[in-house]
This record gives sequence, structure tokens and C-alpha cells, in this order.
Amino acid sequence: MRALLEDHGLPLVQLKERRRDLIVALMGQHGPLSERQIAEIAAIQSAIVAFEAVLDDLDAEAEVALRDRAA
Repeated sequence: MRALLEDHGLPLVQLKERRRDLIVALMGQHGPLSERQIAEIAAIQSAIVAFEAVLDDLDAEAEVALRDRAA
């Protein structure tokens, strides 16, 4: 559903890119992750999940509005 509709101006792509950049940067690291690194990745992941939930709701509302207009 999300592919059909817009991102509603939310920074979902930027957050996913930031998460990817953090993970790639950690791939060469030896030893355990710091608490700060874990917290930063977890915060970004939580934001991504929240934005995706909001987008799903907005997209569902838009689909209903489109169906109502077509009927």
C-alpha cells in the first residue's frame, strides 16, 4: 500500500539511511557495542516503526477517501 501513496513529508527514508550508515560503520568494529551505539540504533529503529505505523494509518485513510469519492 505504501508504494502507491506519498510519504506525507515524514523523514522515513532519511531514518532508514541513517540506520544503515550506523550498521555499516559498526561492521568493521571489533568487540561489543557501546551503550550509546545500541541506544542510538534502538532510537532510530523505534522512530522508523512509529513512522511506518503513522504512514499505514494515513494511507488507509486516503484509500477510504478515494473509494468514497469513486462510489
